[in-house]
Amino acid sequence: MSHPMLTQEDIETFQRDGVVLIRGLFADHVEALRAGVAANMAAPGPYASENRKEGHTGLFFDDYCNWTRIPEFAEVIRTSKAAAVAADLMGSDNVQVFHDHVLVKEPGTSMATPWHQDGPYYFVQGQQTVSFWSPLDEVSEASLRCVAGSHRWPKDVLPTRWVSDEGFFADEGQYMPVPDPEAEGMRIVEYAMQPGDAVAFNYRTLHGARGNTSNARRRAFSLRLIGDDARYTERPGPTSPPFPGHDMIPGQKLRKDWFPVIWTRREAAE
Repeated sequence: MSHPMLTQEDIETFQRDGVVLIRGLFADHVEALRAGVAANMAAPGPYASENRKEGHTGLFFDDYCNWTRIPEFAEVIRTSKAAAVAADLMGSDNVQVFHDHVLVKEPGTSMATPWHQDGPYYFVQGQQTVSFWSPLDEVSEASLRCVAGSHRWPKDVLPTRWVSDEGFFADEGQYMPVPDPEAEGMRIVEYAMQPGDAVAFNYRTLHGARGNTSNARRRAFSLRLIGDDARYTERPGPTSPPFPGHDMIPGQKLRKDWFPVIWTRREAAE
């Protein structure tokens, strides 16, 4: 039995395409998330960036791993329907928090979010992964764009640094170069979205977003969750987020004191 917010078609679409739209997933939490974003921007964490790139206008703020210090984020993570929906999309009996991510493009921000997969930046290996990207403002042109089916590519895409475009770590042949989905005729999925809608996508789904040329802000909250088969893996260099001092070894489940289980099918059925 799937969550009432989901149809069987939603689950099949997510499994097949690596991306699906969930209308209204965070609709009851938009004001809390807006307050959390304001708190995050007023007191950025150690990983915050303004992504300033020569020749570009505006401000593209992003920051991650703040849910343990921003009460609004913690409340939404624990009380929203996201974890239950994630469990059904992933086909998992348990859901752990990986991290949160805030992305704000102020009006007139020309810089695009480059095409990338999240997975190669992370120290997580597994098929049961889901990231929710939820705008806190109405979006059309500045919405998330995902390449359908890219989560099933045989090779990961080389992770790059967004401002310098340099490779995040040395490629010894295990990665493919960042493609140009439009030039290569790939099927790009994107949606006009209302605040609280969410795009759900696999960590290996190629995605990006245009700049924000409108006269309105584009605030987005992302929540990254993992399921039963997720395991710690080592990458050829530092990961993003780095989580220094985690002490995990390859093949190990992510430690539950840092990455808590927030939903189990057994407890939900009781």
